[in-house]
Amino acid sequence: MKNFYSIVLFIICFSIVKAQTLYFPPLTGSTWDTISSQSINWCQPRIDSLYNYLQVKNTKSFIILKNGKIVLEKYFGTYTADSLHYWASASKSLTGFLAGIAQHKGYIAIYNKVSQYIGTGWTSAPLAKEDLITVKNLLQMTSGLNDAPPLPCNNEDTAKACLTFSVNAGTRWAYHTGAYKKVQDVISTSAAMNYNVVTNNWIEAQTGMSGTWYQQVYYSKARDMARFGLLVLNKGIWANDTIMKDSLYFKEMINSSQSLNRAYGYLWWLNGKVDFMTPGSQIVFPGTLMPNAPMDMFAALGKNDQKIYVVPSQKLVVIRQGNTAGGFNLAASAFDNVLWDYINKLNCTSAGVDELEFASKIFIYPNPARDLLNISSNIPFKTVSLSNYLGQNCEAKMINNSIDISQMQKGLYFLTITSLNNTSLVKKVVIN
Repeated sequence: MKNFYSIVLFIICFSIVKAQTLYFPPLTGSTWDTISSQSINWCQPRIDSLYNYLQVKNTKSFIILKNGKIVLEKYFGTYTADSLHYWASASKSLTGFLAGIAQHKGYIAIYNKVSQYIGTGWTSAPLAKEDLITVKNLLQMTSGLNDAPPLPCNNEDTAKACLTFSVNAGTRWAYHTGAYKKVQDVISTSAAMNYNVVTNNWIEAQTGMSGTWYQQVYYSKARDMARFGLLVLNKGIWANDTIMKDSLYFKEMINSSQSLNRAYGYLWWLNGKVDFMTPGSQIVFPGTLMPNAPMDMFAALGKNDQKIYVVPSQKLVVIRQGNTAGGFNLAASAFDNVLWDYINKLNCTSAGVDELEFASKIFIYPNPARDLLNISSNIPFKTVSLSNYLGQNCEAKMINNSIDISQMQKGLYFLTITSLNNTSLVKKVVIN
């Protein structure tokens, strides 16, 4: 019998050790273990192509964690590992996490009405309608308040006059930043602490994050975003410290929180659902939010393409900070899908042999160039485009597989060549 218990104890201990596969960096200092890209069979030419694409798309920082360790980390231009950047609406997901901690600590209950914590009259809606709005409604984006309030108000305003009634709470999904910000007021008021103090005491001190809230938007270094992504990847547990103790809330946070927009949890965006909605629209689009991304991925998404992607099935966290990758987008954009296509093809054995073959048969010369930029290819291609270092398209006149660059300013450019099967290759070009 003694041997039996010894065996059981060994199995339990072995299971615990085996389950703890994630790495967590120290709380202080710059030390962070890495994994070589070669060790997980990622091809350097594809990594280079990814970096070129990111630079074309105005990226400032990019990080991929695998099992908590850094596989890729790249900074562009004058941006460094110590540079601060805003999270924009990716901050919402941090607030969604803090709300779960506040509930576990007994400061709030998300099913209670908002006015219970910050008083009545926080909207200009009739009191009976205001009383229908719960903290959960704010987390779901189902407050029923008008997300396009009359001028001079805008979607981000929190003033009473700008929070106007539209429909009963819980009956309409609408991306409304002004209403969401009241979650921060609920937490700060109920905990009787400044929101920066709340964040530091409940998350930053335990994870080594070091950011700041300014005008209700979070700012931090890229690695701070990565720390938060790693915390959420591990279901709110940092190493052996359980920070999110409300496991039911966590599960609800990263799953469909209502049936109106299945791609939205508690201030988190969800992939792999049958349909989705987008900010500023009442259209329900069929299909998943990001078809190229893993189906189990969930994400913190912010204006101008601030990204925290979390993929439990692959133990991945992907971070992107920067300026807009193209156009004005409050959350998901076309950039997400293209970026995930690049990430999916990093593995040398993944589908994408055509891409490597295409890259090996395209030659750009001379580089640096002055008057003409020549393209030599053993296989046909469909389109060619040239953009400057800001990602702006340039007029590129093709003459017999040559581009006239004689009138272009000196500097760094990016040449994008698309094959007949829509494989894109991005090459750096210097014009002198």
